[in-house]
Amino acid sequence: MKILFVSLGCDKNLVDTEMMLGMLIQKGYSITDDENEADAVVVNTCCFIHDAKQESINTLLEMAQLRADGSIQALIAAGCLAQRYQDEIQKEIPEVDAIVGTTAIDAIVEALDRVLAGNSDKKSSRFLEDINRRPIYGRKRVVTTGGHYAYLKIAEGCDKHCTYCIIPKVRGNYRSIPMESLVQEAEELAEKGVKELILVAQETTLYGVDLYGEKQFPALLRKLCSVGGIQWIRILYCYPEEITEELITTIKEEEKICNYLDIPIQHASDRILKRMGRRTSKQEIIKIVERLRTEIPDICIRTTLITGFPSETEADHEEVMQFVNDMEFDRLGVFTYSEEEDTPAALFPEQIAEEIKQNRQAEIMELQQEIAFEKAQDMVGRTITVIIEGMIPDDQVYVARSYKDAPNVDGFVFVQSARELLTGDFVQVQITGSCEYDLIGEVEDEFTE
Repeated sequence: MKILFVSLGCDKNLVDTEMMLGMLIQKGYSITDDENEADAVVVNTCCFIHDAKQESINTLLEMAQLRADGSIQALIAAGCLAQRYQDEIQKEIPEVDAIVGTTAIDAIVEALDRVLAGNSDKKSSRFLEDINRRPIYGRKRVVTTGGHYAYLKIAEGCDKHCTYCIIPKVRGNYRSIPMESLVQEAEELAEKGVKELILVAQETTLYGVDLYGEKQFPALLRKLCSVGGIQWIRILYCYPEEITEELITTIKEEEKICNYLDIPIQHASDRILKRMGRRTSKQEIIKIVERLRTEIPDICIRTTLITGFPSETEADHEEVMQFVNDMEFDRLGVFTYSEEEDTPAALFPEQIAEEIKQNRQAEIMELQQEIAFEKAQDMVGRTITVIIEGMIPDDQVYVARSYKDAPNVDGFVFVQSARELLTGDFVQVQITGSCEYDLIGEVEDEFTE
């Protein structure tokens, strides 16, 4: 039987997909990326914001048509949307044969076996577990990111309960994965050729508090740095208030850890931050960013903002603009506030019109664009290490990423090289130019003025 897997949403969801793929292959299923070949389809859904929710619904509807006309024999909905809206899915999309919850991904084989054997019963086709069940780990994964980098999910769920966020209700409380299991998984990934580990969780900085009684993220990082074959370790999703001196020192001292930190701050107005349920202030954010830049001068800081949060005034927006201008973040993404049902913020008065949200988002991004372009230009003349992602044959140029570039969210380095380079190679590149967010360079030993 051939299974088509559609993975939507975040990189944490992708790890779940890779684990389910591994379980299915181990049980004799084969995987296809062609819907015309598929006997069954699994959609791993997302519902974090409105756009993600709509993409998941549209994908399920598209696959449901294949199920209705007999092109496929089974349709499984997994992930956050399936967990959150299981009743609605089974009512509105009856072609969905089974639902696999966020903490029940190890049931994917049983779900497919039952449906394909003709035992699908809509009243008993939900595969769900306690939302606070310990995360699934220790499974053989199918790495879908090209083989040279992989995401390592170190924890599940979140305890922060920001007023705009649905994640705790679909992913549960914060639960760390045991350190020895993560090290073993990193070793297995390295044996498969993975050279860059990207550490993810709803919040990486709190790693270990539930298992060990205190934050153990720096200790985990040092253990991962000892894994042979891994050359880069990249850290995502660090809440600013949880960044400790020990973490800063670890990043500074360990050569394998990229001088790159993703720090979601969401806003700069203390009033809005408080309404969001965030546990920090603008001044505290400034302080931690300054500390990072002092201790690690070449650190690349990525952040995200939410604009148009309920009751956000023009003065609040201007405060964000000034903050972005002053802080000069290396990387910045802006989301318009998404009103999510079952969250406190959805009930707040003074919801902002969509047009205003969009305009404010555009203004922030226009400002950040100027900053980012200048920072790219400032890289000209430097020699940096990059990892090769592939090649554009028509242009005879290689596509690469620097330590400043996380996959799928940041820019690229376009590299000229007279010798053949392979995906996953690390090479030294002299930066000769920039083009908007991206850099242009030549392999260092071939560089000529």
